Amino acid sequence: MSVELPHRPYPLRRVPLGTAGHLRMALDRLGGGHGKVLRHTQSRWASITFEGARHKLAIEFAGDAPVAAGETFIAELPEHEFAIPGQLVAEATVTRAEHVLLPEARLTVECEVLLLKDA
Repeated sequence: MSVELPHRPYPLRRVPLGTAGHLRMALDRLGGGHGKVLRHTQSRWASITFEGARHKLAIEFAGDAPVAAGETFIAELPEHEFAIPGQLVAEATVTRAEHVLLPEARLTVECEVLLLKDA
């Protein structure tokens, strides 16, 4: 079952807390506060020993300084140490990145984060 969260662009930090909110806040800090969520979906995930959710996000960085922050986001995401209450980050990957230079520098990053419930 996949759940589509609001897709209207808005700052990462303007969401209610909960697991998805804590994840967005952590990603916002990683992106230096410059990213805006274009899309966020989550789907349940389970194995024999673990359960959680896979989050897929598209985040836009618009402007020269935000694009630089987005490039740092791309470089640091896979090894970033997240602190999300009650969750372990099993995997965080960038699945796609698109740069546009005109009329304004813009970087769109698609990423996936697998969160597992911390026992």
